[in-house]
Amino acid sequence: MSEKTNVSKPDSSRERGVARAVKKNGQTYYRASLTYRQKHISLGSFSTCREANAAYREGRAILADPRFVLKGYTPASPLSFEKWVCLINFRDNGIYFGTPIYMGAKLFYYYLSPTLVLKFDPEDLFYYSSHKIMRRGGHYFVADYGMQVSILSRYGIQPFARKGRDFRFRNGDSTDFRRENLEILNVYHGVSLEQKKGRYVYTVRIHVKGYYLVGRYSDRLEAAIAYNKAIDVLRKNGVKKRYTPNYIEGLPPSQYAQIYTALEISPRLYQYRPADKRADHFSE
Repeated sequence: MSEKTNVSKPDSSRERGVARAVKKNGQTYYRASLTYRQKHISLGSFSTCREANAAYREGRAILADPRFVLKGYTPASPLSFEKWVCLINFRDNGIYFGTPIYMGAKLFYYYLSPTLVLKFDPEDLFYYSSHKIMRRGGHYFVADYGMQVSILSRYGIQPFARKGRDFRFRNGDSTDFRRENLEILNVYHGVSLEQKKGRYVYTVRIHVKGYYLVGRYSDRLEAAIAYNKAIDVLRKNGVKKRYTPNYIEGLPPSQYAQIYTALEISPRLYQYRPADKRADHFSE
């Protein structure tokens, strides 16, 4: 729970655009805000009245002067870069977003930093205007209903997917999330397309205190079912780990059962027991 109160008081110095507030611990801080085109915009909270007023003055200047551009931002600015993007977009495009979005002609840009910019289709505008994108370890996600959700899931790409193996960016730009630029190569858990002895095969691995080779298959559908079979075998052997089985769409149950029964998987999986400390990593 935030320690800031919801009560703001006019600052005794009567600085325009600044309001004084008090935290629950009695500490005073200052809020900066402005109104532009009948839109009230919060500019942030600051430890001193002078800092808050500087943010207010810079915010007004950005909205009034087109010479303020995104590339002109410096760390010395009293405003955050995210707020710069919001204000410049409002000035140029007439719409205010609470997230750092700048609208283009046929796409929009989401600025995570001055040097890291993601590109999206216009139909994603409503979603990302209300969901803040975060980055961790090269992965992008949003907070949705209290959970961290990979943005890849919006495009039918599984969260576990690896670039180049399960999906690719057609133009080579890994910041371009427009649908025409995303190509899904694999939608199944545990399955990867690999070149083996001069030909491509679908390799299946499953993680049990290390990666176990399930098998290699010429058909992607068979590979997906082999992963499901490996899950069933491990569960029968007492493995408690939760696995997500592959959903096979459009395959009649009788045909699924026929393929499932005929598929061979690694004998090591039948022999595995939870007490087994071995880890046959990518075992051949």
